[in-house]
Amino acid sequence: MDTEELAVAKRNQGPRIASIMVNATDAARLSAFWSELLEMPVAAEYEGFIWLRPAEPGLPQLAFQQVAAPTEGRRRLHLDLHDADPSALRRKAEALGATFVEGQDIGDFHWDVMQDPEGNEFCIAQE
Repeated sequence: MDTEELAVAKRNQGPRIASIMVNATDAARLSAFWSELLEMPVAAEYEGFIWLRPAEPGLPQLAFQQVAAPTEGRRRLHLDLHDADPSALRRKAEALGATFVEGQDIGDFHWDVMQDPEGNEFCIAQE
């Protein structure tokens, strides 16, 4: 496949789980633990976010998000969904019963925080 064919194939695929995001009061320490345990080096870091290299290209990344206090209850991790058309995916999620929580930005990267029908958070962003 050439570059154009790959771009078309990517646009035609549905949403994908890009990251499994773990809330951490010490993201550096926790990411170092999981990096060493899973033998997955750090792939990227940015303002309180750390992503480990996925086991294989295209698989979800284990990622860590710095938070001020431990997350109460059982919601300490969430899915990050990437899609070629995040607005359409958000509309679909809302039609299925999801609710919008808030929009977030880091630089020029935007994502929407959502809740599924039972209140579990997930994020939707541009592929």
